[in-house]
Amino acid sequence: MATMIFVNLPVRDVKRSRAFFARLGYTFNEQFSNENTLCMVISDTIFAMLLEHDRFQEFTPKAIADATRTTEAMLALSCPSKEEVVRLADLALAAGGTETRPPQDHGFMYGRSFNDLDGHIWELIWMDPKAVAGQ
Repeated sequence: MATMIFVNLPVRDVKRSRAFFARLGYTFNEQFSNENTLCMVISDTIFAMLLEHDRFQEFTPKAIADATRTTEAMLALSCPSKEEVVRLADLALAAGGTETRPPQDHGFMYGRSFNDLDGHIWELIWMDPKAVAGQ
């Protein structure tokens, strides 16, 4: 069995987060979702558990970082093409996200990033397969 990753993120409003990420084309595993928890499917092995603050706080004694003011993590997702990076970033901005920084174009690699509705930073990157293979 492949290793799976479940990234847990605090959100202020699960319904609002569901609407935002649904506009980007993501689906949700309802088996692991309820009124204050949302399991967003990123791939067969990657999931984002979006938990309202009270629910998130049940898993840690630490204070929840305000991602609109501090950076607790940057979540980088690969895309199959530059066009897909642009498409997803544009969808995120149209859905209410904000641009984290200008696009980064290094020729062999292209990236854009956005802040979601709670301020979490999502990096979208495409890398030329030839560059990745060292050719």
